[in-house]
Amino acid sequence: MQSPISTLLGIEFPLLAFSHCRDVVVAVSKAGGMGVFGAAALSPERLEEELAWIDAHIAGRPYGVDLIVPNSFSGKGEAPAATAPQVPETHRQFAAQILGQFDVDAAGLDHAMSERQSFGDNMHDEGAARLLEVAFRHPIRLIANALGVPPQLMLDLGKTHDVPVAALVGTRDHALAQVRAGVDILVVAGGEAGGHCGEVATMVLVPEVAAALDAIGDTTPILAAGGIATGRQMAAAMAMGAHGAWCGSVWLTTAEAETNPVVKEKMLAASARDTVRSKSRTGKPSRQLRSPWTDAWEAEGAPRPLPMPLQSLVSEPALRKVDKLSEGGHEGAKALATYWVGQGVGLMNEAMSAGQVVQAFKEDWIAACERLNGFLGE
Repeated sequence: MQSPISTLLGIEFPLLAFSHCRDVVVAVSKAGGMGVFGAAALSPERLEEELAWIDAHIAGRPYGVDLIVPNSFSGKGEAPAATAPQVPETHRQFAAQILGQFDVDAAGLDHAMSERQSFGDNMHDEGAARLLEVAFRHPIRLIANALGVPPQLMLDLGKTHDVPVAALVGTRDHALAQVRAGVDILVVAGGEAGGHCGEVATMVLVPEVAAALDAIGDTTPILAAGGIATGRQMAAAMAMGAHGAWCGSVWLTTAEAETNPVVKEKMLAASARDTVRSKSRTGKPSRQLRSPWTDAWEAEGAPRPLPMPLQSLVSEPALRKVDKLSEGGHEGAKALATYWVGQGVGLMNEAMSAGQVVQAFKEDWIAACERLNGFLGE
């Protein structure tokens, strides 16, 4: 396809797949798109293992790495070890209370919180630098920052290694700030997206950013994101000024995905209304599958979510325990189980392999373009 994204990244079809699962990354790249490995929660040692596996299985196809290095969060500029004591007892008890209501034993959560500390470490300058060092030892063809303007080190390493740097944005102003910073690709993510997202809908945000770039004569390629789960949506976004699509949720129900099988079933049965945008998981607004866990944090009288990354220290150990128990058939845990997913979940009604999803995107994209061309007449 003749898209600036395809040319820049050396791929056949400008569909990028964000996934925490290395199998999905490999499958999408082999199918003509590009897998982007979500590495924010990994230690440098674990990231090295995962990227080495991808290198050994991807047959030389291009792939990327996605990190989270936000501009601001609680504890930024402080020693990482100073973060854990800032988690209030009220939040620890509230998480345990939710679990208890569904017969899930909260024992061991405090220890799990201390282990979870590595996620917060990765968002400090030194921790992020270690992950970047690992990533650039591998033949990656894209590095992406999921929150805010990429750190200067990421931008510099991208230029040194001739690797494009992408950044996710949720507003027009954010997009212009990223362009001024020198990013190579804008991932324009609407509020329908799973995970961290803004409030502006994809249908509005993509043309708004495209028009803003046109006004200043900038040609930075745009990837549309947020609620996109089909080729026709990708075609619509490209008609509005995007040059391809960045998708995360649609891979969660694929055969290769690491998603909890209980959550996969929930997603396949869910409608677009079965998600909630909340700060309760990470401390920043993120969209996730609704469950009694998410409802409890949104209820009147619930503690206000802590700033990033402290809220993750509360939520992730509890939800990991929920996942483990739910896979073993625990009914209370099955009810609580949740994960990040966008409103496009309402279009994810059939279990497929990642390669089949890419093929379905291609066919649906072509059909949509032909349908539009048919309106032009002879």
